Amino acid sequence: MIRKIVKALVLIPLAIVIVSFAVANRQIVTVSFDPFDRVEPAISLSAPLYVLIMTLVIVGVIVGGLAAWLRQGKWRWRARLAESQARDLRAEIDDLKRRDAAKLSGTPAAVGHAPRLSIPPPAE
Repeated sequence: MIRKIVKALVLIPLAIVIVSFAVANRQIVTVSFDPFDRVEPAISLSAPLYVLIMTLVIVGVIVGGLAAWLRQGKWRWRARLAESQARDLRAEIDDLKRRDAAKLSGTPAAVGHAPRLSIPPPAE
């Protein structure tokens, strides 16, 4: 319940800011991708300013997330290796416990009794 309230307290003001930004920046701008001809560029894009800015923000978030994911690859690999080693060690421990239990099950000590002592008969 608290998570929903916090989410609403963050997302509602954020939505208001984004809508206000879009309404304030509706003018059409032309972005040129041709550095040699400023008058008639070969490649250009005309769109509202807020669309261009929002697109750049989204692309920036995606590129930043991808860069962080690639940098953490070493740690993910190490975590998988450690998990594999832990799984192998747990299996080895379980195997040793089974062997130990099988070895002890044949002796009276495994049942909780002390071993019987016997006195050999006197030598004649």
